Amino acid sequence: MSKSLILVTGGARAGKSAFAQEWAQALAGAAVSFIATAEALDEEMRNRILRHRRERPASWETLEQPLKVSTALQQARHPVVLLDCLTLWVSNLMQVEKEVLPEIENLLAVRAESNKTLLVVTNEVGLGIVPDNALARQYRDLLGAANRRIAEEADVVYLLISGVPVKIK
Repeated sequence: MSKSLILVTGGARAGKSAFAQEWAQALAGAAVSFIATAEALDEEMRNRILRHRRERPASWETLEQPLKVSTALQQARHPVVLLDCLTLWVSNLMQVEKEVLPEIENLLAVRAESNKTLLVVTNEVGLGIVPDNALARQYRDLLGAANRRIAEEADVVYLLISGVPVKIK
């Protein structure tokens, strides 16, 4: 299996995670490392995280890392790594006032040096109305820039619309 970078994007609840999980499992079966960026900060997120854990094969390695995604990629034991998701990672970085784009570049550098296939799940947040506050606009702009940078390096990009994957690159 040759290393590659695969980006899966789309709107909220479009089926991105399920699609990426199916793809990762098809590539590597039980030999998948899963980098989770979500944090259980409230009851709803705790329930979402539990549901996502149940949906993943128990044999997969899970690395829960809300900030140090590049480090998690380096530590991943398996040849296929699924990062779910870039959307929350960018939000987490903004909350601790870390520079987002240098972190994206670091992730891309680590991936290029590794012999791993990396699947990245992210949300497309630029298709809606312009947010009414500065922080939300800053987030939309940073996530858009991060998505563009990952897509630029990606070998394959899929957009999920209502559960239907559309290959765009």
